[in-house]
Amino acid sequence: MSLVGTEVKPFKAKAYHNGEFIEVTEQDLKGKWSVICFYPADFTFVCPTELEDLQNHYEELKALGVEVYSVSTDTHFTHKAWHDSSEVIGKITFPMIGDPSQTLSRNFDVLNEEEGLAQRGTFIIDPDGIIQAVEINADGIGRDASTLINKIKAAQYVRNNPGEVCPAKWKEGEETLKPSIDLVGKI
Repeated sequence: MSLVGTEVKPFKAKAYHNGEFIEVTEQDLKGKWSVICFYPADFTFVCPTELEDLQNHYEELKALGVEVYSVSTDTHFTHKAWHDSSEVIGKITFPMIGDPSQTLSRNFDVLNEEEGLAQRGTFIIDPDGIIQAVEINADGIGRDASTLINKIKAAQYVRNNPGEVCPAKWKEGEETLKPSIDLVGKI
């Protein structure tokens, strides 16, 4: 069953954020757009490249009113150790949520039960806490934050313009579609 259109389930988790340990709950996702990026584990190979890419686009995401959260089944203590020891991860300024109980990974249906690790899942969540987009990649396939930004812009446009939809490869400022009987068979 798809999680698109469903509300984020209640959770409470510890995170490492800007030199501090904080608590994050589903309530923190409300009132703004959020992206939750699950990844398998700290101190690995593809994961730091993805998190660095997110950090490189973080200011643009924040300008769109989006908060980013990364999540793995490691603890918030491990996130701090990785942040302190890796030049790449040391740049990260968004919250890094620890999910050692695997609650979040299960809630978002990205837990690889056999390994006890999260899959590479990306979730775009609207200000009401409703999941608007889901992408799950195999472990060896890294994600690109620039495509995430395009999806967020489309989701925000559709939310702010009821009755309009964004076609494939839509970019901000381009034409949208207004589904109606007049369009049937003409696209």
